[in-house]
Amino acid sequence: MKTYLWKINEKKLNKTNLALYSSFIQRNYKINLGYDFNKIWKWSVDNPKDFWKSIWEFTKVKGKPGNIILKESKTFFKNKFFPDAKLNYAENLLKKNNEEAAIIFQSENKYKTILSWEKLNQNVFQIVHWMKFQGLKKGDRVAAYLPNIPETVTAYIATTAVGGIWSSCSPDFGTAGVIDRFSQISPKILFIGDKYFYNGKTINILERLNDIIKKIPSIKKIVIVPYPGTEIRKKPNAKIDTYYFADLIKLKNKNKIDFVISNFNDPLAILYSSGTTGKPKCICHGTGGVLLQHNKELQIHSDIKEGDKVFYFTTCGWMMWNWLVGALSSGATILLFDGFPMYKKDDLLFEFASKEKATLFGISAKYIDAINNNKVVPKNDHDLSNLRTICSTGSPLSKEGFDYIYKNIKRDVHLASISGGTDIVSCFVLGNLMQPVYSGEIQNKGLGMAVDVFNEKGLPVKNLKGELVCKKPFPSMPLKFWNDKGDKKYRAAYFEKYKNIWHHGDFAKITNNDGFIIFGRSDTTLNPGGVRLGTAEIYSVVEKLEEVQESLVVGQSWNNDIRIILFLVLNKNYKLTNEVKDKIKKVIRLDASPRHVPAKIISIAEIPKTKNGKLVELAVKQSIEGVAIKNLEALANPDSLKQFTNIKELNE
Repeated sequence: MKTYLWKINEKKLNKTNLALYSSFIQRNYKINLGYDFNKIWKWSVDNPKDFWKSIWEFTKVKGKPGNIILKESKTFFKNKFFPDAKLNYAENLLKKNNEEAAIIFQSENKYKTILSWEKLNQNVFQIVHWMKFQGLKKGDRVAAYLPNIPETVTAYIATTAVGGIWSSCSPDFGTAGVIDRFSQISPKILFIGDKYFYNGKTINILERLNDIIKKIPSIKKIVIVPYPGTEIRKKPNAKIDTYYFADLIKLKNKNKIDFVISNFNDPLAILYSSGTTGKPKCICHGTGGVLLQHNKELQIHSDIKEGDKVFYFTTCGWMMWNWLVGALSSGATILLFDGFPMYKKDDLLFEFASKEKATLFGISAKYIDAINNNKVVPKNDHDLSNLRTICSTGSPLSKEGFDYIYKNIKRDVHLASISGGTDIVSCFVLGNLMQPVYSGEIQNKGLGMAVDVFNEKGLPVKNLKGELVCKKPFPSMPLKFWNDKGDKKYRAAYFEKYKNIWHHGDFAKITNNDGFIIFGRSDTTLNPGGVRLGTAEIYSVVEKLEEVQESLVVGQSWNNDIRIILFLVLNKNYKLTNEVKDKIKKVIRLDASPRHVPAKIISIAEIPKTKNGKLVELAVKQSIEGVAIKNLEALANPDSLKQFTNIKELNE
């Protein structure tokens, strides 16, 4: 047994939400589980009806749970939790209405603004009033192309208050990426920022608006949201009704919000898959499932309490943004940061966390690697005495990352590495305060999540790398994929590998400590810095260029992360000069996003394909990483794989 890095002391444990929850279920269900997390977890998956009802009650969900907790089905994803429950998501987030801070925002240039609970309620009411006046009805879609600012949170909560379906993209996605996503869901209203800042640069968002409107005719109303602390830009010459956010919230109406009551399984938000095999899939998540799962993870696993201050470095195009906003349901203040996290100084985020007395500090594993490489020692310069929890997600956190945190950030802190995804808008595996933290390991499974690791034959394995699976249904499963007749894409995404068991597409291992090590994606989705990106989004941009005949993209494991490698077959009379490389990178940055820009661009003679013409990204990835290739007989041109072995550029 390895020695642990950290363990909570017993006095502190007694006061945690997890300990209080354990006492709650023992009292209500007459069982003796003590402070044994594995026993609590086993009870949670063996008794799903009692467990999820207890989460509703313990986290004080506003609404009526109904008489049926789980309507069972033989088909995994057709099991329905709380089928006759009634609630409103926004009402559960707006439990407070006082002068305390609900949202504290800071941009990279240190502009700061605070929104009180009272002001948040008031602003939400005004947007709700406007939306209803515009005829927005339950089930209508509202799209947002915005930075991570308080107005984005306000628009999200207002949308859910009227029973609308929210969908957002961050402005670092180019026009093509936004159109690919929003055009599939036909939104009626678009909230759009005028600009955003990244590493000192001002990027104009509004100049993209006319292209978006042309390609998405369903948009009937535009709301322009100027960046906080900056001058308002002129309205664009859009041919549809255009409003300014500031004008919509000016009225001082004292009325209360009239929350539209939803069913537990009514749609709340649409998030997007990475777009590996074409347009991104539109993953539709349910009102109650998101609320209940986030309440569980934030309050019980992460020990968020009323008055806490919760920070996560995220954009509003990532599911961690929805998770962060969910902390409002606990009565906590959320801390928003927008921009480059190391603008002018490596420890900018720690300065923000220190100044605002953050209790939970969430970042990516890549960020930890970056500050470790830059030899940043936050504990020397910042008061982190209020900090109880550090969360890390996006990609696997290395042992070096674990050790760095305890050595250089804070000795007495709960390091909760977490892993889940957009697919479930939550976590399969994460931290808890009843078990020690071991270097390089995520502590355990989420309560109510029947997570395991299977081998290729579908048998559970321990201490061996296998496929991460979930064996029983859970409330935050997607309701559906938008425009997915007969649930074909849904079934293909999660249920093709193992019969009626959720296959997540991550390589993982369960350790002797019951912890998890995640090794990254087992499919061909790119995952640089923990942000899942689709190869199709790069192909659609690159293959329009006159120089390029064909392309193939893979992620290469490199320095505890994934870097993007782009292979090209060039058209005749073209060579891969530095000028051509720069042109390709520029186009990808503009039309896809800066995250899609490859680390290496390499010219090859031929693209390996299957006999029916499909690209074999996984086989190429395995070749460059020295893994033996199976199924060579499936390839039309198996000899083409030889060109990917021992490429000098991929070792530097």
